[in-house]
This record gives sequence, C-alpha cells and structure tokens, in this order.
Amino acid sequence: MNSGVPATLAVRRVKFFGRHGGEVNSSAFSPDGQMLLTGSEDGCVYGWETRSGQLLWRLGGHTGPVKFCRFSPDGHLFASASCDCTVRLWDVARAKCLQVLKGHQRSVETVSFSPDSRQLASGGWDKRVMLWEVQSGQMLRLLVGHRDSVQSSDFSPTVNCLATGSWDATIRIWDLRTGTPAVSHQALEGHSGNISCLCYSASGLLASGSWDKTIHIWKPTTSSLLIQLKGHVTWVKSIAFSPDELWLASAGYSRMVKVWDCNTGKCLETLKGFLDVAHTCAFTPDGKILVSGAADQTRRRISRTTKSPSDPQT
Repeated sequence: MNSGVPATLAVRRVKFFGRHGGEVNSSAFSPDGQMLLTGSEDGCVYGWETRSGQLLWRLGGHTGPVKFCRFSPDGHLFASASCDCTVRLWDVARAKCLQVLKGHQRSVETVSFSPDSRQLASGGWDKRVMLWEVQSGQMLRLLVGHRDSVQSSDFSPTVNCLATGSWDATIRIWDLRTGTPAVSHQALEGHSGNISCLCYSASGLLASGSWDKTIHIWKPTTSSLLIQLKGHVTWVKSIAFSPDELWLASAGYSRMVKVWDCNTGKCLETLKGFLDVAHTCAFTPDGKILVSGAADQTRRRISRTTKSPSDPQT
C-alpha cells in the first residue's frame, strides 16, 4: 500500500436534494463528480447537478423500487437495478433508456460496470450473478455459487476478475478471462456477517464492508487479509479508496462516515451530524471526498464534500 502521509480533512459545504416520491435506496456520483444519481422507492431514477443541486431529470420505467444505481467508468451510461427483476441501461446525455436486461428471477440488488464500460454484472436475491454485454444487452455468462442473496459487486481494474459479496458472508472472486473452459472462483472468508459492499483499489486491493460492522482489506491474488478496520457502530453500507490508496472512506448505516489510514488501520476522521443515513461515499480524481445520504424524515438527499485545507475554497 502507498506509504505517503495523509492530509488533514475539512468539511467545506453541504447541499440538500429533495423532491423524491419515496425513500432513497441508492446514490452514485459520476466519475467526474459533477452529477449525482439517486434511485428511489418510487421506482424512479433522478439525476442532479452536484454543485447547484438542480434536478436534471426524473426517469420512470421500472415497475418496482430502484434498489441500486451506478455510472459507467466512461461516464456515458448508468445502470439501475430494481425489485422488478430487471436492470435498465441509460444514456446520460439523452437521459434515455437504451436496454432492459431481463433474466433475474428475484429483486436485483447490485450492478457494476467493467473498467472499459463494455460489460455489466448484476446480482440479486436469486443468488445468481449475471454478466452482460452493454452494447447488445446480451447475457454473456451466468455465475452460480453463492448460497444467499448477492448484494454487492465490483470489477478488478484489469477486467479479468469480478468480486461479488453475499449474505452468505463470503466474497467470491470470479475469473473472467476469455478462453477459460469454465468460470472458476476463489472464496474470501473472514467476515461474521452479511457482505454489504465491495470496492477495488486502482492497484487491485479489495475492500469489503459487512453487517459485522468491520471492513477488511484483502490482497485477492494471494487470498490474504491485509488489515481489518473496526469502529463503526452499525453495518457498513459503502466504501471507497482514495486515488492514491492512502485513505479508505466508509459510510455506516447511520449518521457516521469514517476516513481510515490504509497502512495503519487508524481512523483519521469521523464525519457526522448531517446525515440520518449515509448511502454512498466516493473520491473524486483529485482526492476530494463526496458523500451522499438521507437526511431527516423527508429523506432528502445530502451531498457533502470534504477537502484538504490546502485546497482553495469553493
């Protein structure tokens, strides 16, 4: 892991995003941090301008609550997963649905794009993971092995592997290399609760968050656990590595967001007081932290940016 010295954190601004017709289940930032995507219990996906808080669009089409949403790495597409057993692929610029992916038998809980934005993985309550071709909408592979609901997924930076986390308390790393006769996988075990979130770093380290209130950082190539982070008082809902891998940000299902030193496992900062529930934490390419979640009983959206004090005020 990177041996640099982390900077001090300072909260700069807070914004609220309202107008949802139901509870917000998921949120995601665009790769450049300029847009916030939210998926709601009302079955719609909302797009917001991060800086101004302006609602750009509200998109219907799902016939059930939207459980998860995510942008493609190239920023041109986003995907939404729903209780209606489908995944929808959308064009960002036109705010238009391009594909409806059907195949899951129960609610779809997670979606993730490959680094080249050409493939999409989805998983859900049917315990299955499906790999799709984004351009055609064709299902490429069906990955079976988890014993309970698949709740999280992420591709490795090399595209060769996909990590999935399940309520069976295991992480599975699937080998997706072309030409392999069958999709093999390795299992990472160590959590004592459901796996709720996964995140790869740029160099290929894997972080996992769990209902056991801990975060594990793994080296998947050797199946070794490098460090365990403890300090959340509720289950961990979202995690993100900083671009330089010095920090890991984690959002618990509470008012609390923590920032950790990836080398020592020490909690550097605890951000709290603005959120009832923190849904998503993410780092922008320049290392700023973006956090979104639900606030007060109306379930308004909140976006929070944390910077180094050396950065200019915006």
